[in-house]
Amino acid sequence: VQLQASGGGLVQAGGSLRLSCAASGRTFSNYNMGWFRQAPGKEREFVASISWSANAFHADSVKGRFTISRDNAKKTVYLQMNSLKPEDTAVYYCAAYVSGTYYDARSYNYWGQGTLVTVSS
Repeated sequence: VQLQASGGGLVQAGGSLRLSCAASGRTFSNYNMGWFRQAPGKEREFVASISWSANAFHADSVKGRFTISRDNAKKTVYLQMNSLKPEDTAVYYCAAYVSGTYYDARSYNYWGQGTLVTVSS
């Protein structure tokens, strides 16, 4: 499966963005999907994941502010980000996996190219 992330940009603290990740190739609905992010000088970290059956999980750092969702008909996964903070600044990656641990990047088989989110204070 090929993944294409979009929707990043520059936003002020407190603002909102919605990231999209469009998939092509094999059956999208069979895959569990996730969002990770990597800030400059830091390791890649888990943000959110949604299973093929639409069970959603969010990192504690974004819980209550970010929401992951998916539209299987459009082969797209979304990350709605509200109440953004400067510490949310990072390159955001979408990824897909079949089996494994939702918060472990090593479980993910396919990765998109990343989209940059910059939150100004």
